[in-house]
Amino acid sequence: MTEVERAARERVRLQAVERFERGEKNREISIALRVSERSVERWRQAWRERGGAGVLSKGSPGRPKLSDAQIARLERELERGPLVHGWTDQRWTLARVKTLIGRLFHFPTRCRAPAAAEAARLVLAAAGAAGDRARRGGGGAVEEGGLAAGKSTAAASRAWTVFADEAGQSMTPPRATTWGRIGRTPVVRVRGRGSGRVSMAGMVCYKPGERSRLIYAIREYHGRRDQPKGFGWRDLRDPLVRARIQLGGPIVLVWDNVRLHLTAEMREFIAANAHWLTVFQLPAYAPDLNPQEGIWSLVKRDIGNLAAADLAQITRAVKHRLKQIQYRPELIDGCLVGTGLTRDGGLA
Repeated sequence: MTEVERAARERVRLQAVERFERGEKNREISIALRVSERSVERWRQAWRERGGAGVLSKGSPGRPKLSDAQIARLERELERGPLVHGWTDQRWTLARVKTLIGRLFHFPTRCRAPAAAEAARLVLAAAGAAGDRARRGGGGAVEEGGLAAGKSTAAASRAWTVFADEAGQSMTPPRATTWGRIGRTPVVRVRGRGSGRVSMAGMVCYKPGERSRLIYAIREYHGRRDQPKGFGWRDLRDPLVRARIQLGGPIVLVWDNVRLHLTAEMREFIAANAHWLTVFQLPAYAPDLNPQEGIWSLVKRDIGNLAAADLAQITRAVKHRLKQIQYRPELIDGCLVGTGLTRDGGLA
């Protein structure tokens, strides 16, 4: 609480004391001062016991009580990075700083989450820290596959609308916001070259009255000559067949017109299965309309600043996050809402 906020609270309480002396009732005072009746009752009790001094604000009880020496030590530990303290990525969040404070100084953090996070924020401010986006110390950028969007116009209510998209992740992690000293951009050191790539193919499935589904496939590329770098048309065909079996009905597939979707083999497969598969090709780049793009955002947010030791760790992190999303259909629905589309094919 700032001094201005504390002064404002003092004025309200002193006004309540004046009304106590005039004999006004608690309800009248709460309405006039726009505070809860319970607060007024508590102030009146303190006024009866200790007079006007008992009503004065004592400030926030959650403010941390760390000495200058402890704050200096906290600075040093923050600069060492989250990896040293047992976290798998290099992000300092308020929750992690709160945990670190408890470990170092046995600071009482058994309080409500907002209050504990505020305590950590105040300590960080005292230590001269600020939120900033990390700068990568390694080379290589995260590549993403074709991004597409659209809505199904199929009239058959028994059909599932399936949005498909591909993406990839190298050893260079997505940059994420972390805590760093003011004026010094935090640096995440990673192995960014010659370390392979994780390819991801995903499909989000929607149907009115049914639980939303997520179906995905993962492939690792380690840079070997005899190993394909990414997905082939068969790698996209097989999840479609699996989706039909799992969903138990016809599919209206919505994806973009990247080269892999337009190969002769894929066109032949679509034509041969027209009795259950209808495909809509969409513009080359319209990620704001594809809910699968929202799924990729959730995955990459979870691995931000991840300093992985090898490609297998990236794969495990990606699979773990995708599996979590599969069991949370509200997240899949939220990705659809974010596009402005609805389950019935219209705009929200």
